[in-house]
Amino acid sequence: MAVVSQVISTEERSEKHAGQRPIDMVHLSRQSLGDPGLEEEILRMFDQLAGAYVSRLRAAVKREEILLNLHSLKGASAGVGARGISVLAAEAENECRAEGKLSGERLADIGMAVEEVRAFISEILQD
Repeated sequence: MAVVSQVISTEERSEKHAGQRPIDMVHLSRQSLGDPGLEEEILRMFDQLAGAYVSRLRAAVKREEILLNLHSLKGASAGVGARGISVLAAEAENECRAEGKLSGERLADIGMAVEEVRAFISEILQD
């Protein structure tokens, strides 16, 4: 199993490069106090959670269900440093509150962003 801190070099951790990835590894490192084992655990948990939230969004019928899952996805994404997903989820929350539903296009955008992050996580955690 690759250790996250070994995969991400010091140069790659710079603020300049952090915005080019689907997860801000500098933010994640700060959140985990630089503990590579904790970083890996957080990434694994987020990978599972993000997939579950998207599945729940696709199955949700009631406005309250949609809003709950969007809010949860937004918070989890912000915590791990997946800012793109967090922004999309916040925009979707606003859309759902204003229009009473979530558009298929918005859901597709969220799904694609989550898959991009999950692929990134898979690359980092390759055995």
